[in-house]
Amino acid sequence: MKHLLLTGVATLALSTAAFAEDSELLVFDYSGFEMPAFHQSYIDKHGTSPTFAFFGDEDEALQKIRSGFKADVSHVCAGSVTKWVASDILEPWDLSRIDELENLDANLVGEDISAAASDTYFIPVDFGSTAIAYNMDEVPAEDVASLNVFKNPAYAGRMTLPDNVDDAYALAYLATGTTDWTTATDEQFEAASAWLREVHGNLRTYWTDPGELAQLMATGEVLVAWAWNETYPTLVDEGFPVGFQREAAEGSSLWLCGYVNLKDGEGSEDKAYDYINAFLDPSSTEALMADGYGHSNAASMANFGAEALEAAGLGEISAPVLAQLPMDNALREKQGEMFERIKAGF
Repeated sequence: MKHLLLTGVATLALSTAAFAEDSELLVFDYSGFEMPAFHQSYIDKHGTSPTFAFFGDEDEALQKIRSGFKADVSHVCAGSVTKWVASDILEPWDLSRIDELENLDANLVGEDISAAASDTYFIPVDFGSTAIAYNMDEVPAEDVASLNVFKNPAYAGRMTLPDNVDDAYALAYLATGTTDWTTATDEQFEAASAWLREVHGNLRTYWTDPGELAQLMATGEVLVAWAWNETYPTLVDEGFPVGFQREAAEGSSLWLCGYVNLKDGEGSEDKAYDYINAFLDPSSTEALMADGYGHSNAASMANFGAEALEAAGLGEISAPVLAQLPMDNALREKQGEMFERIKAGF
């Protein structure tokens, strides 16, 4: 696993408090992460869950916060961290108050984003893989041995990509030979964009959430998908003949998400730390794994054997890996603009 970053200056309509509980802490999050089992020690301490407000896209979430929406902590994935820090909406975490700090996976913590930075704005919590999910009854394994399956006319109209710029470009960079987007050149960006533009015509749709993707595959509408690992155990549990190819010749991707501390939050700072500590607590690992997420608490994850990790789509692989690290803001903006143009057919 490549090093991801902890420290440094690193589409759905938004709603306000959609899950109201403890009024002294507002967590801005993706729907589904309000599961009580993910923060049980917070409930044990305070008698209830925090209040949750939900978003579907991190750029929209950022715009809402910039427009004055007040929350205390927010879930964000590593690729967005640099942009959020640059927006001056975050305050650093005090690492002395992170109970499980020493148990965090060193491969996920990594090194500082810049040599001059000393503040920690992002604490990793959950991670997963993005790879090829496919219908094993209708798609032979040799057809998914390469990411260029998405260019295969035999599956035109029966394939899908995520409506997510980071996952789409992770695929495109890998398919065109780039495994580290933090050093991507203009030529590599153009090559990845051209690949996505070519693939666009073969797609049935761009999926927006794992439930939609599972339905598309279960009905047979889609045979091949660029998918998060959580889709794999979901479909296996339903008895669907799904494969999850993480060892295509060009590789697969790893994503990492965590929590940031919003500087203008109006709730309790103590409860913000109680919440992040609850999420990092070993008591949360089993629930996260059951939903297809890896946990950044390495000591707790060590209790799960190779078979359990493989079943979750998180086992070790022998193939290139593109880690979805924070990237240069200018590149991310270019990718976002180009992805919207490609989806519109340009």
